[in-house]
Amino acid sequence: MKTKKNFLKRLNTGVILFDGGIGTEVYNRGVFINKCFEELNLTNPTLIQQIHEDYKKAGVDVIETNTYGANFYKLTNHQLVNELCKINFEGARLAKEVAGDNIYVAGSIGPLGVRIEPLGAIEFETAVEKFAEQAKALYDGGVDLFILETFVYPNELKAAVEAVKRICDLPIISQMTIDDDGFSLTGAKPITMIKELESLGADVIGINCTVGPQVMLEWLEEVRNLTNVPISIMPNAGKPKSIDGRNIYLTSPEYLGEYAKHFVQAGANIIGGCCGTNHEHIKRMRNMLDAIKPELKRSKILIAPVKEIENINIIPKNKKSRLSRRMSDGHFVKFVELLAPRGVSATKEIEKAKEMFQYGIDVINIPDGPRASARMSAMSLAIQIQREVGIETVLHFVCRDRNVIGMQSDLMGAYALGLKNILSITGDPPKLGNYPDATAVFDVDAIGLTNIINRLNHGMDIAGNPIGEPTGFFIGVGANPGAVDLENEINRLKWKIDAGAEYFVTQPIFDIKVFENFINRTHNLNVPVVAGLWPLTSLRNAEFMNNEVPGVDVPESILKKMAKYVDSKEDSLKVGIEIAKETLEMMLPMIQGVQISAPFGRTQSVIDVFEDFNFEK
Repeated sequence: MKTKKNFLKRLNTGVILFDGGIGTEVYNRGVFINKCFEELNLTNPTLIQQIHEDYKKAGVDVIETNTYGANFYKLTNHQLVNELCKINFEGARLAKEVAGDNIYVAGSIGPLGVRIEPLGAIEFETAVEKFAEQAKALYDGGVDLFILETFVYPNELKAAVEAVKRICDLPIISQMTIDDDGFSLTGAKPITMIKELESLGADVIGINCTVGPQVMLEWLEEVRNLTNVPISIMPNAGKPKSIDGRNIYLTSPEYLGEYAKHFVQAGANIIGGCCGTNHEHIKRMRNMLDAIKPELKRSKILIAPVKEIENINIIPKNKKSRLSRRMSDGHFVKFVELLAPRGVSATKEIEKAKEMFQYGIDVINIPDGPRASARMSAMSLAIQIQREVGIETVLHFVCRDRNVIGMQSDLMGAYALGLKNILSITGDPPKLGNYPDATAVFDVDAIGLTNIINRLNHGMDIAGNPIGEPTGFFIGVGANPGAVDLENEINRLKWKIDAGAEYFVTQPIFDIKVFENFINRTHNLNVPVVAGLWPLTSLRNAEFMNNEVPGVDVPESILKKMAKYVDSKEDSLKVGIEIAKETLEMMLPMIQGVQISAPFGRTQSVIDVFEDFNFEK
């Protein structure tokens, strides 16, 4: 029996991503607007399924059926009313066939195209019957839920909701549309709209179509605290402009991806796209959702509790490495992050490491496949730098690419080759990188990985079997002061420390107020804090950090400051250094170390930032 249970249960676990426009995609693929797009379910099902496939590849959680206008009155205009049930049934079937077992299908129902009482001649009960006719065919086709979208009149939307409820008990999303002022097209204010929507009894309420993301964000921010019902937000790709006789939507995928983060931060439960949005827009939204809170496949890997093994000498923290000794003694430590090369030669990276060593940097920090990219093994570069330069490294170790067997093997091998400092990281999902179809492992996350490393430090594997001489890794973990769900981030940080973490390194900090709040919430954890710092190089670099780097939020004030120097590379670099210096100076009383990135390999930026600071005074 079909019920609401599965979809609503999923809704409680995190933000759900819908697909984008179907009608505009049909138009963009060569079908003229005088055609009935819904009839394509019968006459060109391959085209419709290809659109669904593109959205599936973009990473959606829900696909909508191509049935928005497949009701009695609109199909009558195309002399297709006799095909109503078949068009809707096939619309559901085509979508279900593409969706498979892991993606939901939402039956799309739009307005009737005629006015109902009291504004028109169609009686309310008649409207309910016509909506029910469409809903029944979609239900028979196997949809998992219904989305009633782009409604202008609350009374008509009420009829649609009632119709679906007469047919089945599947979840209902009811959505109206708004104008540039955030009011409904009948002039209702957001506060009035939210009350009207809430009164209809749908499971989710929200807005879609007509306007772009900025207006919808303002609407959401105004109403979010006025209801406890989940809210959906599905903007157009801006308002279309007529160019050479075609309506073109100009909002870029990158821009809509950025607004996905804003929607989530403002409290949206469901996001997606409407007219003008395509699979590229939705892919950017997916990437942003994964960056904010990756939904990772977790296997049930059992890790035995830490226990003491006889005749095992556990290495004290202050003797694990030079870095651990300096941090234990209270010294301020300086990390510099260098990326592994994309090829087989590390000559340039080794020369940069030598420069940093001579300058007095404590360790070189080496990310492991950052942004889910393919580079030289971070472990290989770390070993080469330690052997040829003499400076210690901190090796990032991610869960994405290894199962727990490979993790333990690589960790023991790394220790045997002289690597003593580890940063335990969950890792970016493959969808963020250049290989979105690559398989992610994620047997455990950073908490589980920290547990594994801590057990090796106690002379045992994850099953509790002795390994002989224990490792002596100095264990660091990551932290995100700007996390959307800060409470969850802090709880995870506590669990990492309980698992064996001995210090943490933050994401790059740009907003000092966000960082201060984070420090105030975590000062009682009693572990050293190493703050991330990134000297910006340009406005484009700032926008990239803000939009595409997981967990990083660049304030609008900094973006505006970088925008003033968009025409001068030299001035942009100077301003980026100034911002980094100001940020570091404000953070100094709160931290025991700093990790500074060398953007695009520019080690001179590191020297420029540090030149005015005496960290040992």
